[in-house]
Amino acid sequence: MARMKFLCDAERCIECQACVTACKNEHEVPWGVNRRRVIVMNDGQAGEKAVSVACMHCTDAPCAAVCPVDCFYTTADGIVLHDKDLCIGCGYCFYACPFGAPQYPQATAFGVRGKMDKCTFCAGGPEEAHSQAELTKYGTNRIEEGKLPLCAEMCATKALLAGDGDVVANIFRKRVITRGGRPQTWGWEAAYGQEA
Repeated sequence: MARMKFLCDAERCIECQACVTACKNEHEVPWGVNRRRVIVMNDGQAGEKAVSVACMHCTDAPCAAVCPVDCFYTTADGIVLHDKDLCIGCGYCFYACPFGAPQYPQATAFGVRGKMDKCTFCAGGPEEAHSQAELTKYGTNRIEEGKLPLCAEMCATKALLAGDGDVVANIFRKRVITRGGRPQTWGWEAAYGQEA
């Protein structure tokens, strides 16, 4: 079975925000919540890079490990989803996630902020596929229709890739080889400015 994954190629992302806009429009995401956002590294400096970030649908998701009511679950194809009917809005998942994917829909006092919201990889939720309940709570279910997440489909430069993790990795591997080596966005030298 395929393991669905996202990958953003920092060498191609032009910070256009099309992925963010596509997600918000497709799923009618509440004001103040961004299931996907674009992060800019070294903003305004030579060599600036942008990366589109959302839930990365981790193989061993830390949000699921800390949830006291076990509202997170992983589908057969590796998509990490959560059940808003079980969620108590404690926020543990928000603090555990290294990508800041789970978010409160309202910025008010603790206990009245509501249930957490996060990227669903356009796979809906535990409700019946294409039902009004699924649309209202989780957004559209493009995976059920055999489509990829809209954020990746709307990416003009194809910087944001989504789909089977092996296929995505092969596409990125070919890009890196074509560029003549490994991108210098990550690694010891990029982080610390010196050789290991």
